[in-house]
Amino acid sequence: MPAGLARRFAALFYDTLLLLALLFIAGYLVVGLLPQPLGGVPKLLFQLWLLIVAGGYFTWFWRRGGQTLAMKTWGLKLVSMDGGPLSRRQAWLRFVWGCLSGLTFAGFVWAFFDRDRQFLHDRMAGTRIVLA
Repeated sequence: MPAGLARRFAALFYDTLLLLALLFIAGYLVVGLLPQPLGGVPKLLFQLWLLIVAGGYFTWFWRRGGQTLAMKTWGLKLVSMDGGPLSRRQAWLRFVWGCLSGLTFAGFVWAFFDRDRQFLHDRMAGTRIVLA
Protein backbone atom coordinates (compact mmCIF):
# COMPACT_ATOMS: atom_id res chain seq x y z
CA MET A 1 0.00 0.00 0.00
CA PRO A 2 1.49 3.37 -0.99
CA ALA A 3 2.40 5.64 1.94
CA GLY A 4 -0.12 8.35 1.05
CA LEU A 5 -2.91 5.81 0.83
CA ALA A 6 -1.95 4.26 4.17
CA ARG A 7 -1.99 7.73 5.73
CA ARG A 8 -5.50 8.38 4.35
CA PHE A 9 -6.83 5.08 5.70
CA ALA A 10 -5.28 5.86 9.11
CA ALA A 11 -6.97 9.27 9.11
CA LEU A 12 -10.24 7.61 8.08
CA PHE A 13 -10.00 5.23 11.05
CA TYR A 14 -9.20 8.09 13.43
CA ASP A 15 -12.08 10.19 12.04
CA THR A 16 -14.40 7.23 12.56
CA LEU A 17 -13.47 7.12 16.25
CA LEU A 18 -14.03 10.87 16.63
CA LEU A 19 -17.33 10.64 14.77
CA LEU A 20 -18.53 7.78 16.99
CA ALA A 21 -17.90 9.94 20.06
CA LEU A 22 -19.77 12.86 18.51
CA LEU A 23 -22.69 10.65 17.49
CA PHE A 24 -22.82 9.15 20.97
CA ILE A 25 -23.27 12.65 22.44
CA ALA A 26 -25.77 13.71 19.74
CA GLY A 27 -27.69 10.47 20.25
CA TYR A 28 -27.78 10.86 24.01
CA LEU A 29 -29.26 14.34 23.63
CA VAL A 30 -32.27 12.70 21.99
CA VAL A 31 -32.55 9.13 23.30
CA GLY A 32 -31.18 9.73 26.79
CA LEU A 33 -33.80 12.35 27.54
CA LEU A 34 -36.82 10.40 26.25
CA PRO A 35 -38.89 8.18 28.56
CA GLN A 36 -39.47 5.43 25.96
CA PRO A 37 -37.63 3.74 23.07
CA LEU A 38 -37.96 5.23 19.60
CA GLY A 39 -39.89 3.49 16.85
CA GLY A 40 -41.53 4.31 13.54
CA VAL A 41 -41.24 7.90 12.30
CA PRO A 42 -39.41 9.17 15.43
CA LYS A 43 -36.73 6.54 14.87
CA LEU A 44 -36.35 7.62 11.24
CA LEU A 45 -36.08 11.27 12.33
CA PHE A 46 -33.46 10.26 14.90
CA GLN A 47 -31.39 8.52 12.23
CA LEU A 48 -31.72 11.57 9.99
CA TRP A 49 -30.55 13.72 12.93
CA LEU A 50 -27.42 11.58 13.32
CA LEU A 51 -26.72 11.77 9.57
CA ILE A 52 -27.02 15.56 9.66
CA VAL A 53 -24.70 15.75 12.68
CA ALA A 54 -22.12 13.60 10.87
CA GLY A 55 -22.44 15.65 7.69
CA GLY A 56 -22.16 18.86 9.67
CA TYR A 57 -18.96 17.65 11.36
CA PHE A 58 -17.22 16.79 8.12
CA THR A 59 -18.45 19.65 5.93
CA TRP A 60 -17.71 22.26 8.60
CA PHE A 61 -14.09 21.13 8.94
CA TRP A 62 -13.59 20.61 5.20
CA ARG A 63 -14.87 24.11 4.42
CA ARG A 64 -12.83 25.77 7.18
CA GLY A 65 -9.24 24.83 6.51
CA GLY A 66 -9.76 21.61 4.55
CA GLN A 67 -8.89 19.36 7.48
CA THR A 68 -10.77 17.36 10.08
CA LEU A 69 -8.98 16.72 13.37
CA ALA A 70 -7.74 13.38 12.07
CA MET A 71 -6.51 14.91 8.80
CA LYS A 72 -4.52 17.48 10.79
CA THR A 73 -2.96 14.69 12.83
CA TRP A 74 -1.93 12.76 9.71
CA GLY A 75 -0.83 15.82 7.72
CA LEU A 76 -3.56 15.67 5.07
CA LYS A 77 -5.65 18.40 3.52
CA LEU A 78 -8.75 18.31 1.34
CA VAL A 79 -8.83 20.76 -1.57
CA SER A 80 -10.83 21.23 -4.73
CA MET A 81 -9.26 20.02 -7.98
CA ASP A 82 -7.82 23.50 -8.61
CA GLY A 83 -6.15 23.51 -5.17
CA GLY A 84 -8.58 25.98 -3.60
CA PRO A 85 -11.05 25.59 -0.74
CA LEU A 86 -14.15 23.45 -1.14
CA SER A 87 -17.53 24.91 -1.97
CA ARG A 88 -20.49 23.95 0.19
CA ARG A 89 -21.77 21.82 -2.70
CA GLN A 90 -18.46 19.96 -3.02
CA ALA A 91 -18.30 19.29 0.71
CA TRP A 92 -21.82 17.85 0.85
CA LEU A 93 -21.31 15.87 -2.37
CA ARG A 94 -18.15 14.37 -0.91
CA PHE A 95 -20.00 13.51 2.29
CA VAL A 96 -22.89 11.80 0.46
CA TRP A 97 -20.55 9.88 -1.86
CA GLY A 98 -18.33 9.05 1.12
CA CYS A 99 -21.32 7.55 2.94
CA LEU A 100 -22.03 5.38 -0.08
CA SER A 101 -18.35 4.43 -0.21
CA GLY A 102 -18.49 3.46 3.44
CA LEU A 103 -21.53 1.28 2.93
CA THR A 104 -20.18 -0.56 -0.09
CA PHE A 105 -16.38 -0.14 0.32
CA ALA A 106 -16.28 0.32 -3.48
CA GLY A 107 -15.11 3.92 -3.19
CA PHE A 108 -12.21 2.90 -0.98
CA VAL A 109 -11.20 -0.05 -3.17
CA TRP A 110 -11.27 2.41 -6.09
CA ALA A 111 -8.20 4.16 -4.63
CA PHE A 112 -6.04 1.08 -5.24
CA PHE A 113 -6.73 1.33 -8.98
CA ASP A 114 -6.99 5.09 -9.43
CA ARG A 115 -3.97 6.64 -11.18
CA ASP A 116 -3.69 9.32 -8.44
CA ARG A 117 -4.73 7.00 -5.61
CA GLN A 118 -7.82 9.14 -4.91
CA PHE A 119 -11.02 7.78 -3.42
CA LEU A 120 -14.08 7.53 -5.67
CA HIS A 121 -15.95 10.10 -3.58
CA ASP A 122 -13.14 12.59 -4.26
CA ARG A 123 -13.46 12.00 -7.99
CA MET A 124 -17.23 12.42 -7.84
CA ALA A 125 -17.07 15.65 -5.78
CA GLY A 126 -14.16 17.24 -7.66
CA THR A 127 -11.87 17.16 -4.64
CA ARG A 128 -8.53 15.62 -3.77
CA ILE A 129 -6.48 14.90 -0.68
CA VAL A 130 -2.98 16.37 -0.60
CA LEU A 131 -0.20 16.42 1.97
CA ALA A 132 -0.59 19.44 4.27
